[in-house]
Amino acid sequence: MSSAVCLLLYGFVVAVLAPSVLRRYTRDGIAPRLGLTAWLCAIVSVAVSWAAAIVVVVVDIAHDMSHPGETSILDSCLLQLHDAATGQYGAVIQVALLSLAAMAAVAGGFLLARLTAGLLRARSVTHDHARMARVIGRHNSRLDVFVIDLDEPMAYCVAGKPDTVVVTQGVVEALDDAHLQAVLAHERAHLAGRHHVLLALTRGLAGLFPRVQLFRAGAVEVAQLAEMCADDVAARSHGNRTVTSALLVLSGAGERAGALGAAGTSVAARVERLTINVRPQRRWATRLKLSAATAFATVGPLVAMVMSAVGLAVCTADDDQATALGSHIIAVALHQLGCDDHHPHAQPHTYSAIARTVSRPSH
Repeated sequence: MSSAVCLLLYGFVVAVLAPSVLRRYTRDGIAPRLGLTAWLCAIVSVAVSWAAAIVVVVVDIAHDMSHPGETSILDSCLLQLHDAATGQYGAVIQVALLSLAAMAAVAGGFLLARLTAGLLRARSVTHDHARMARVIGRHNSRLDVFVIDLDEPMAYCVAGKPDTVVVTQGVVEALDDAHLQAVLAHERAHLAGRHHVLLALTRGLAGLFPRVQLFRAGAVEVAQLAEMCADDVAARSHGNRTVTSALLVLSGAGERAGALGAAGTSVAARVERLTINVRPQRRWATRLKLSAATAFATVGPLVAMVMSAVGLAVCTADDDQATALGSHIIAVALHQLGCDDHHPHAQPHTYSAIARTVSRPSH
């Protein structure tokens, strides 16, 4: 149970603090790939931590009910909840508590099923879209794209079997070959990075948990950072100026997802980051901060589990072991501080007395 508490607390802290911290580090788009990784790690770690906490609680209660004679984690950490779950407070309270636990488990399963169904539905829609585009469009073998006879300048990619890049005749007429190649490089970068999977996952979580700011903000930020990542891929092969010009020409594509992903994202921010030189010191500082945030989000659940295990070991140790451990820690601490050099008459039993006082539980 202590593991579940640690996981829930970790997830709560990250869900509350991560959005503002990550926004501060990623809003300038200095390191979009690292920023995208940091957001995804934070989102996934919170979701996994909360799901794992529910599993731990269910398994722990089931174990205690099947082994009533054994000392459990619940006995030391949440004794009253344990007693209620095992029927020591009466059948009514036990049934009510287990019913709540069952409903929570069912709700968790329902949410997981909804998320899975949403991902599968999005996959089916994109595959159908890709097939339709290949049917109504004409294949341009030189560009390896499908061209649709529309005057509105649009270009987009659709995941399918195979993946498809679609452009309108308006794009072909509005851009010269260099700018058109930059647009296509951008769209192919989306497909290579599997950005459609990331967007489907984050939008699915935001739809299921709209009140969780991390999920709600993450869906928006992940979409923006995915566009910046694709911009960088196109800029590496065609230059920042070419990508910027294509963005400006095609940014009026309308409400639908247009060329270079211009609709639905901040074109001004993307143009600005492509035209402004960032000092190397600032770039490395941002990368370091994002790497630290990613590492924290990645190892956070593991640290929570380790902390709960250490806390359990300390809580379940007998008095003599706790006193000996405390005596050793105090002696080492005093030695490191140089205190025992000034008190040569201090003996081990003195440290033990201090340790017993510190470790004595309060009532």
